[in-house]
Amino acid sequence: MKNQNVRSHEKQFTVPFYDLDPMQVVWHGNYLKYFDTTREELCFALGFDPVTYYKRTNILFPIIKTSTKHIVSLRYRDDFTCKAVVQEARYKIVVDFEIRLNNNETLCAKGRSEQVAVKYPETEILFEIPNDIRKALGF
Repeated sequence: MKNQNVRSHEKQFTVPFYDLDPMQVVWHGNYLKYFDTTREELCFALGFDPVTYYKRTNILFPIIKTSTKHIVSLRYRDDFTCKAVVQEARYKIVVDFEIRLNNNETLCAKGRSEQVAVKYPETEILFEIPNDIRKALGF
């Protein structure tokens, strides 16, 4: 069942020289950086700062799984948008990503990340995302 209150955020980027690999395309690991930056801004936009939350509750939200489908390579000075959409936030936080060129909407990459709640320093995995975080993320 799809979430009817989907929460999303978009962030604009321009590919810098230092993100390129020897073949002059964006190195594959940098896509995760774009995803992370967009996910962080999504959390801020929804009123959830993971670092402040950790300091208050000792609960972390580590990434447990990522995937990326590379479709069209990003190149130097490409302007693009990364969109993050929260798909689930009950037992784990699932965020889907899309990267599209700004000039023609070409889909360059898709991705997904999964996070769980972990009580620290015990490193105890919680079996639900805390209620206040679920509400902030629209669940």
